[in-house]
Amino acid sequence: MGAVSGSPIGPGICRRSLLAALLLVPPALAGCSVGPSAPTAPDPLIALAAAARSDAALAAAAIAADPALVDRVQPLVDARTQHADALDAEVARLDPQRTPAPSAARSPAPAGGPPGLAEVRQAALASGTAAADAALTLPADRVGLVASVAACCTTYGAVLT
Repeated sequence: MGAVSGSPIGPGICRRSLLAALLLVPPALAGCSVGPSAPTAPDPLIALAAAARSDAALAAAAIAADPALVDRVQPLVDARTQHADALDAEVARLDPQRTPAPSAARSPAPAGGPPGLAEVRQAALASGTAAADAALTLPADRVGLVASVAACCTTYGAVLT
């Protein structure tokens, strides 16, 4: 007959105690390191926030070049500005020493002239893909924010045709 889950497997050790101890080992070792610690990778939300600022600037430049786009594109400018702020706040929450990036990014105008709706759409879709990819690698407490950014960008990309 098989052993009962609480039965002894050695002197003074039962299976339940052994399993409980094994479950505690990974969390206990999580704070330990052997040898010099490797540098940590940059927070992926930093790049997503920079892309949000860039997208907002690109969309604003498209509106400036063609004011007829204001009704269709201004909501994207507003959303991407809010994304940048929310992503910066999340980065700061985990690393209070980090200062948020400035609200303006690089000059969005391509070499060929002012951006149009196609460039804005392409940027929104690229940002949606980047955020979706990042969401797959994040801890559960950060997934909601990044998944929302991904959904918003992908939706704007789809409707800006």
